[in-house]
Amino acid sequence: MLPVLLVLTMVEVGSGLVLGTFEASLYRYPTLLVLVPVTIGTAGNLGSILASRLSTAFHLGTLSFSPTDEALAGNAVATVALAVTLFPVVGAGAWALRSLLGGAQLAITTVVWISLVSGVVLAVLAVAVTLVATYGAYRYGLDPDDVVIPVVTNTCDVLGVVVLLAVVELTL
Repeated sequence: MLPVLLVLTMVEVGSGLVLGTFEASLYRYPTLLVLVPVTIGTAGNLGSILASRLSTAFHLGTLSFSPTDEALAGNAVATVALAVTLFPVVGAGAWALRSLLGGAQLAITTVVWISLVSGVVLAVLAVAVTLVATYGAYRYGLDPDDVVIPVVTNTCDVLGVVVLLAVVELTL
C-alpha cells in the first residue's frame, strides 16, 4: 500500500496546485469557494459508497465485471441518480450559507446549475474510477477494501476540483 499512498499524496498536491490557479475566480465569487470542499467531499463519498458495495459483492462472490451484470449497472445508475438529487441541494445550501454571510453573490440558479452539472460529471467519473480500481484490485489479487476506497476518494478530490472549476469557467 505504501507506493499507492505515495502516488495518491502526489495527486492531492496536484489538486491543490490546480485549485491555486483559480484563486482569483474563487475570491471573486465566494459562493464557489463554499462549493469546493462540499463538492469534492460529496463526490468522494459517492465513489466510496459504490466502492463499498462493489467490494462487498466481490467478497460474496457475486461481482462480475460483465457489461450485462445487472447489479453492477444498477449500482452505477443509483450512484448517478443520487448525484442528480443531491448536488442541487448542495448548490442551494452553498448559496444559502453565502447569503447569510453577505457579500457579492451569484444567482441561486447559477450556483445550483454549476453544482448539478459538476455533480453529475463527477458521479460518472467516480463510477468509472471505482470500476477500474475494483477491477484492478481483482486482477492483481488485492483486497478491494484496502485499495479501492483510498484510490477513489483521492482521485475524486482531484477530479472534483478540476471538474468544478471547468464547469465554472464554461458557465460564467
